[in-house]
Amino acid sequence: MIFIGERINTGFKDVKAAVENKDADVIKQTEAGATYLDVNLGAVSSKPEDLCWMIEQVQAASDLPISIDTNKSVMLKEAVPLCKKPPLINSTTAVDEKMEAMFSIVAEYNASIVGLAMDEAGSPKTADKRVENAGKLLAKAMEFGINPEQLFLDPIVMPLKYMQEQAQEILSGARQFRLFSDPPPHIVCGLSNIANGTTQKKLINRTFAVMLVANGLDAVICDVTDEDLVNALLTAELVMNKQIYADSYIEAFRS
Repeated sequence: MIFIGERINTGFKDVKAAVENKDADVIKQTEAGATYLDVNLGAVSSKPEDLCWMIEQVQAASDLPISIDTNKSVMLKEAVPLCKKPPLINSTTAVDEKMEAMFSIVAEYNASIVGLAMDEAGSPKTADKRVENAGKLLAKAMEFGINPEQLFLDPIVMPLKYMQEQAQEILSGARQFRLFSDPPPHIVCGLSNIANGTTQKKLINRTFAVMLVANGLDAVICDVTDEDLVNALLTAELVMNKQIYADSYIEAFRS
């Protein structure tokens, strides 16, 4: 499982204040078990130099690769060259001009990218539309010489509280993404969206995450400090025969 730690995000008050005040102590955090550290400037600033500062502070504290959470090519052109390891760019939609701009950066720097299975019409309502949009993303990526393994397809997770019928469509779409190629693209999601507005956030996140693993999920943007969630994902992968069993499989991951 590829874990993308979501905590370095200006949606959190302490990180927002850190960016505004250039307080590196708050930014310097390594999330145990993360594969990538997601760096999200959010609405605090649209200045490339602020995003670059955040990346530099994270890299000063951690050797983990960066997930750059912006869909603005202007920001990426300055931020990506600063990354010591090939980053994960989050994200592009299946809109031609957006794909052209983003995939050219991915190809130039051998990066990876999250592709959102949505287009000009917005978030899809059916599994079929998700598959159609995801197919466009993969086809365009391959035009740029980008390997399927550099593409992380996101089936667009909708809030269970407000769009309960969407959960099955998301699972069906994700399952079909794995059939596109060999090797297949990664399947990723912003997990916390499923529990938006609910009173049982952790339980819903954990349950849906396990169901997604059974339908192809192999990457997740989540709070990697939530031990119950991480343990559930590790166990789901074990049950799906994606990992070799050992009594100490959880301890092995954390070490």
